[in-house]
Amino acid sequence: DIDPRAFGDAPRRDRVRTLALPRLRSSAMAMTDHLPLESVVGFAGKVGGGLVLHPNGKTMAYPLGATIVVKELGDTYSQSFLQGHNDEVSCLAISRDGAFLASGQITNMGFSADIIVWDLHARSVVHRMSLHKVKVAELSFSHDGRYLASLGGQDDNSLVIWDVETGNAICGTPTPGLTRCVRFLNTSSKQLVTGGGNTLVVWDFDLANRKLRPSPCRLGNIRRDTNYITIDEQDEYMYVGTTSGDVLQVSLSAQLFKHAGPHKSRVPKGVIAVASAPSGEVVVGGGDGSVSVLERGTMRTLASTKLESGVTSCVMAPGMHEDGGFGLYAGTETCNIYYLKYSPARGVLSELIQTCHSERINDVAFPVGYSEVFATCGREDVRIWHINEARELLRIKVPNVECLSVAFMPDGGSVVTGWNDGKIRAFAPQSGRLLYTINDAHPHGVTCLVGSGDCARIVSGGKEGNVRVWRVGPESQTMVASMKEHKGPVNSIALRANDSECVSASSDGSAIIWDLTRFTRSGALTANTFFKACAYHPDESQVVTGGTDRKVTWWDSFDGQAIRVLDGSESAEINSLDISTDGEMIVTGGGDK
Repeated sequence: DIDPRAFGDAPRRDRVRTLALPRLRSSAMAMTDHLPLESVVGFAGKVGGGLVLHPNGKTMAYPLGATIVVKELGDTYSQSFLQGHNDEVSCLAISRDGAFLASGQITNMGFSADIIVWDLHARSVVHRMSLHKVKVAELSFSHDGRYLASLGGQDDNSLVIWDVETGNAICGTPTPGLTRCVRFLNTSSKQLVTGGGNTLVVWDFDLANRKLRPSPCRLGNIRRDTNYITIDEQDEYMYVGTTSGDVLQVSLSAQLFKHAGPHKSRVPKGVIAVASAPSGEVVVGGGDGSVSVLERGTMRTLASTKLESGVTSCVMAPGMHEDGGFGLYAGTETCNIYYLKYSPARGVLSELIQTCHSERINDVAFPVGYSEVFATCGREDVRIWHINEARELLRIKVPNVECLSVAFMPDGGSVVTGWNDGKIRAFAPQSGRLLYTINDAHPHGVTCLVGSGDCARIVSGGKEGNVRVWRVGPESQTMVASMKEHKGPVNSIALRANDSECVSASSDGSAIIWDLTRFTRSGALTANTFFKACAYHPDESQVVTGGTDRKVTWWDSFDGQAIRVLDGSESAEINSLDISTDGEMIVTGGGDK
């Protein structure tokens, strides 16, 4: 489906870490600096409230592992990366003037979890603060940006108020029960609210005496576990999203329960996110993917829509539309970001503005000689992306199975994939149409594969240790040979340009060179490691491997002798590698982040 003539000589883009090879046969090698990060496609959707919007309405921030991505809306490559945490970011908060961003993280049991205050203009660290143990559950700035409230996780369960200017803690107190959320009022820096398991408390912040004084809200016979709290602009009411699937409207002045909604039916899987619209309506994001707009006074449902998966973040876009509606951004647990537009006349309309895999990505591949698109694979799907726009072009879903490997055939006519159900599936790269399926290709999953230069054969490796050669055509697919010498999973396969030989890297500590004419072993490379990746140098005189010993090793492809060994990482295994087409650079990716 792709014209091979369109695959020009555009250079392939390699990332992560590179080793400069001024002359491959020379023993002098240099490790370059880490490659500059151009852009990231991804969003940690499972972080509750992780999506935040700058008050200017043009800049968005969200967590991605231990990194925070600051992105200009509408410009794919206008991204900044705030890197200072050593573990996953667990919460974000932005000051009302947009000057500061605060982030908290999780850490190991018994260790302190850091809070970092960032200068958003300079993209730099202002303060690093540590008091909470294991996890920072939520953060909130006061309306004037002078104070920051932080809430520890269930192993800490304390509320702390920080001075943003100095980075020092002003006061702190244990919170009643398991507390999940904290929020400063919108017009006063002297009051804040917390909520959690059967608790909803308004706190008075006494700066002079450095005290926090609690006032529990009176909810009558209602018992609810709080997931999220938002407060209207006038500080008249707070809206409390609960695990029971309803939203409580509580008066802040009287600290008294008023209403509950939605009427008639609760939100399945609980209310995860709540936002207050500029016009007074309440927007509710549910664990079932529903987004509902509730009327402020009666809490009845005005409009609703359903997204692909559970909503974990809702943030209002500034301003109102001419028809009396408004816009908001919603993040979901499957790592999608939507823009939703509410109109009193038309209801809620949704538009997907960013998407990515929601679980681990097992493989990535470029077409041969073409660098404008690439493919990735993970659980249940294969995706093809446009690299300049960092945009998804095609998604191929296969329910209830995981894709372990992906490759383009050299002519670009098909994308071949290996799955954990033991099947090889080939798809058209433009339409996603299934071209053919090879059943029972490997009994425990197809871990790697590569297409031959004439596109007539596929060489595949499996978890059981077999390397198999398949003759493929539009009408039939047959096995030509099965080569069984590995005692562990085959992690990588590299093929010579003339299709006469291939090398397979395995977790059994060997990389075997196979003669694809006689289908027998012609050589073996052995080392005290689990081989994870292998590649032929462009002149095919050497084979390069990487594995759990953290070494990058060059082998003579004729006699299988190790030529040189280089430390590829100081702390973790080498999981993948590739060599540039001119042979000047090798790129490695490992577990050292």
